[in-house]
Amino acid sequence: MSLLENIDLEALRVSQQFGESLGVKKAVHTVPVKRPPKQDFIQTKSDPSYRIPVAVIELKEDRETYLVAPELAGELCTEVIPKLLVTTINRQGVLFLWPIKLPDHDGRIDSWNESAMNAANLAKDRWVRVSANMSLGGYDVFEATGNLSEPDWPDLAFEDIIRIAFKNKFIDDINHPVLQRLRGES
Repeated sequence: MSLLENIDLEALRVSQQFGESLGVKKAVHTVPVKRPPKQDFIQTKSDPSYRIPVAVIELKEDRETYLVAPELAGELCTEVIPKLLVTTINRQGVLFLWPIKLPDHDGRIDSWNESAMNAANLAKDRWVRVSANMSLGGYDVFEATGNLSEPDWPDLAFEDIIRIAFKNKFIDDINHPVLQRLRGES
């Protein structure tokens, strides 16, 4: 006779919050810098101190974003892009930084980044999904209609989020390998 013949399946069922009942918390070792995937509902951190305007260099072919020290940004004006890094989380609890291009020196911003900025602001207090609409020349924003729970933000200072996101991707020296590559020196 097998022990499993008269088993009570309900007694075996584990809660979806299994980790919480064990007294563990998820450690954050990776923070991607990316746009939200079109299928993900996201929220952005409402605290304004979790957003920062920065200069970045994007290596499109490598799908990598490098943070540039402010003192080098002026020297690299043809390479750097001013972006607002917005702390964002999806329904699965994945934390990431959403880089949104800032207006240029004349205050102009294209419709894509204007709609992204509007979506990021709307997402401060509700779950939204952001999807590119080529005909519109911007993003469609869809609000969740269900009664979804509030995001479970990790207990991390913004400085720590930035450090994790840009570990090994911070340009603070004119001889940084990325800059050498862009100059054709390597």
